[in-house]
Amino acid sequence: MKFTQPRLPYAPDALSPVISLSTVEYHYGKHEKNYIDTLNKLIEGTEYADMALEDIIVKSDGKLFNNAAQAWNHIFYFFQFSPSGLKEPGGLLRKRIDEQFGSLDEFKKKFEEAGATLFGSGWVWLSADEKGTLIISQGKDAENPMTKGLRPLMVFDVWEHAYYLDYQNRRADYLHSLWEILDWDVIEMRYS
Repeated sequence: MKFTQPRLPYAPDALSPVISLSTVEYHYGKHEKNYIDTLNKLIEGTEYADMALEDIIVKSDGKLFNNAAQAWNHIFYFFQFSPSGLKEPGGLLRKRIDEQFGSLDEFKKKFEEAGATLFGSGWVWLSADEKGTLIISQGKDAENPMTKGLRPLMVFDVWEHAYYLDYQNRRADYLHSLWEILDWDVIEMRYS
């Protein structure tokens, strides 16, 4: 097996009540593991077997792309949270947010709106281009901004399996709650 599922940097119940133990066990423990296991089977004996996961995402399509991107997206999603992380961004990232969106509250409003209005399943992303300009985008299904030459910084999962056990059909409530566990220190490191 080339790719392995990394251990979460917090206890499985540490994000509760925003993300419950049941959701973490199902979403990360089973769902994410399946993407990684399937990815490993798909790359075995192919040109992709020795590639980095990011390269597979950029160069593949179809079933291979879906499993590679979903494996990467879920790790990226779960590793941006902390029960005791930095609650607001600082430094250059905060400056960019204030310049581009007017305030942190306005940024959050726009980000939540992008997640709430995505029809069907997918992701809402904060990315940066080569100049450091911040971009909020929606990604259907397994889409990832790396395929458009952008650097992902933050993502909220808007597939129903990410929130249905805890929030049922209240996607907007789920999106709003994620700020409570988002660790801006992680996002700042991804930006710098």
